[in-house]
Amino acid sequence: MRQAVRRWLTGAGATAAVGAAILGGAGTSGAATNSAVGRAAPAHAAQAAKQAALAYVPSGHVIVYGQHGPAVRRMQRRLAELHYYPGKVDGQFGQSTLEAVWAFKEIQHLGTTRDPNTAGIAFQHRLVNPRIPRPVYPRGRHNAYLIDVNQNIEALVLFHNGKVVLISHVSSGGRYTYPCPGDPSATCGPAITPDGKYQAHWFHRGWMQVPLGEMYNPVFFIGGAYAIHGDIPVPLQAVSHGCVRIPMDVANFFHRLIPISERAGKGAEIYIWGRT
Repeated sequence: MRQAVRRWLTGAGATAAVGAAILGGAGTSGAATNSAVGRAAPAHAAQAAKQAALAYVPSGHVIVYGQHGPAVRRMQRRLAELHYYPGKVDGQFGQSTLEAVWAFKEIQHLGTTRDPNTAGIAFQHRLVNPRIPRPVYPRGRHNAYLIDVNQNIEALVLFHNGKVVLISHVSSGGRYTYPCPGDPSATCGPAITPDGKYQAHWFHRGWMQVPLGEMYNPVFFIGGAYAIHGDIPVPLQAVSHGCVRIPMDVANFFHRLIPISERAGKGAEIYIWGRT
């Protein structure tokens, strides 16, 4: 995992400071500091991105989950350059790459209901000249780090000073009802991830048991109840009780990319919007 993240950081043009924070374990709580993480990319980054786009050539055929080979490897490398996380760039179209494909489809509005587990011709051509997400700034924004969660498309984008650092598929509140904890005969819900502006204020390392289940590496934004966290599964559909689920491999390092603090204005800003 550490080697895969290192390669992703290098391929995505992330700074050495970010890599050090992820791979070196800076801090005792998993929180990154403003001085250590996500400084502006060098001036040649835009030119490098343009050259990378020119270097990517669509395969000319549909790439399907489970396949392996050079076409998959080129797709993985291009997704990493665009700040999606496809896992190890090894030419194997596995789960991590599939989740990056989903995220790309969501951001590019390519649709995920038909043939969700494939990277078709239109998908590959969009990789050459993709839409780059722009932050939707909340009113009263005061932090250089912004985690933008769009529930309309189930995607998360982490920005630093307006620049994309990471794009991930998510699964937010499914809007269903469920048995209340402690009283299965009663009904709770609906399961909603509340729109609003929040702050990353607390991180718990590893698995954590909560009344509604388990969370992996949760970054809390409302008390000790609502968090961005790893889980199994993170399907295409919105199935969470109210948190924001991210893929497990992303959850392994997500908390290292952002400042996490209880002090007002010091933790990364989290802006959730789109469904409530």
